[in-house]
Order: sequence, then C-alpha cells, then structure tokens
Amino acid sequence: MRHLTILVPEGENNLSSIVGAYKIFTRANRYWEECGRERLFTIELAGVSTEVEFHEGLFVAKPHTSISDIAKTNLIIIPSLNHNYQKSMKANQPLIDWIAKQYEEGAEVASICTGVFLLAASGLLEGKCCSTNWAVVDDFRRMFPKVNLQTDKLITDENGIYTNGGAYSFLNLIIYLVEKYYDRPTAIYCSKVFQIEIDRQSQSPFTIFTGQKLHGDDMVQQAQTYIESNLKKKISIEQLSSMFSVGRRTFDRRFIKATGNTPIEYLQRVKIEAAKRAFETNRKTVNEVMYEVGYSDAKAFREVFRKITGMSPLAYRNRYNKETMG
Repeated sequence: MRHLTILVPEGENNLSSIVGAYKIFTRANRYWEECGRERLFTIELAGVSTEVEFHEGLFVAKPHTSISDIAKTNLIIIPSLNHNYQKSMKANQPLIDWIAKQYEEGAEVASICTGVFLLAASGLLEGKCCSTNWAVVDDFRRMFPKVNLQTDKLITDENGIYTNGGAYSFLNLIIYLVEKYYDRPTAIYCSKVFQIEIDRQSQSPFTIFTGQKLHGDDMVQQAQTYIESNLKKKISIEQLSSMFSVGRRTFDRRFIKATGNTPIEYLQRVKIEAAKRAFETNRKTVNEVMYEVGYSDAKAFREVFRKITGMSPLAYRNRYNKETMG
C-alpha cells in the first residue's frame, strides 16, 4: 500500500486545504473498497508538533505522526500558507528539508496555493514550472527568480511535482491527483460527490490584474500610469518609449524587468481588466465596452480577451453580470 503525507506546517496556515485533501483522498480509498479493491493509500497528517492552531486558536489540528517517524512516503501534499512567507519558511525549515529528502528518494510532491513558497524554498522548483495564487505573484517572482511561474495555469505537472493556483482551486488539484493515482472513474465519482468541476485547467477568469508597481523604476511607473490613464487611446510602444527618450529595446528590457510583462502584454492586460469590470457592472454591449478600452477591431478584441481570461467577452459578461442572467 502507498503512503500519502498531508503536511501540517507550523504557524497560521490554511486548514481548509488540509481537511479538503484528507476528505477527498479518504473518500477515494473508500470507493475502491466498495468496488472490491484494496484502498490505495495509507493517509497521514504529519508535522513537527503534536498540535497546530488555526485562526487564532479557533481550530486545532493534531497530526497523526511526526515527519521524523516517516521513513518513506509516496506522495506529499503541502497546504496553503498565510501571507507571511518569510516567517513560514523560517518556522518550517525541518519540513522543507524533509520534503527535499523524500523527493530525492522517489516521493512526488504537490503544493496547494501559497504552499508553493515552502516547495520553492526546498530548491526543487528551480528551472521548473509552477503556479500559485495570482495575488502573490510579485512576491514569489522576487523571492524565487529561477522558477518559471505560470499563474494562468490552474495545475502544473512536471517531474513528479504538482502545483496549483489560488484558494479553493486546490480541490481541482486533488481531483487531478485522484485520477493520476487511482483512475478516471474514481476521479469522476469524487468530483460528483464533492461537486467539483472536473478537468478545469485555467484560473485566468478569476485573475484580477493590478500590475507590479513596487519595483523602483520611475520611468516604468510613469509609463504604467500613462497606460492606465489612457485606456481609450491606441498606444504604440514606439510612441511610449519616445515619450521617455529611450530606445524601444531599452524600454522593453526595463519594463519586463520591473513588471514581469512586456509593454504590449501590460497594455493588453490593463485594457482587458477594464473591460472585465465593465462587463461585471453595467449592461453595455460587447462592442460598446470594446470601444471604451481602445479597441476598434472586434476580432482582435475577442482574441486578446480570450487569451487573457480563457473566455470570450460574451461568455464572461453572461457569467459575471447578474442582469444578463435568467
């Protein structure tokens, strides 16, 4: 029988991702038993303390065992953390070391949401892809520049390392792992029991783009402000770079270094974010919103909108505007 370790890190972390992972895998085990097969995993919560408090002591988790008592495991799940990553990483160094050692000995590792900070601190993500909550991408990129962060992806799967996006999207990762370890019928069964949408691949519709501003490059900040203040204008990047008396290549390089986006990507994301807000809050048509954010070509607008959100403008409007429902 295989062994599944769900970690209970030190500090104020996310209880729901621990409980959710435990419940779904336990149900998958029971389903196999009901189908006449042996349960696939021994499932244990493990940490370094006998008790860990959550939400200022409102809840307490009591791990089954200590990581020091687990010689070998097959799958490790790292739950999401609070947003004090430096403190969490410092408090959980024994867990980080244990994760790296188990991976070297053949275990696979899955991180949930901001749990990716612990995973990245182990060094296992260098040169690999990962995802996390869209709200923490700037912090993550600054702390782990050698990791290929892909926040549009809901799930990444590379060399026995799995990561996922933000918040309750961890449920999709757990269903994905159930299919990987058990089989497709078990994943479908669990998705129906827990009412989780199966085969979801993107978290793009849920992203709120704000733009990285804490970079200290005054020229780039001015360019960002100009873009955000002139949504209706058709802005060319050559025009923008000439406004600041720098060459296009220098402008691009500084912009990418500061924001993580090319100027064109940033321009598109700002415009599409404004379009999303318009679709959510008023009854304007797709064409009216398109013109408001500086597009005159309907095909180009649809293509950029779908690339960034994973949905068509009309589908997005129908999903998020209450007045279009029913």
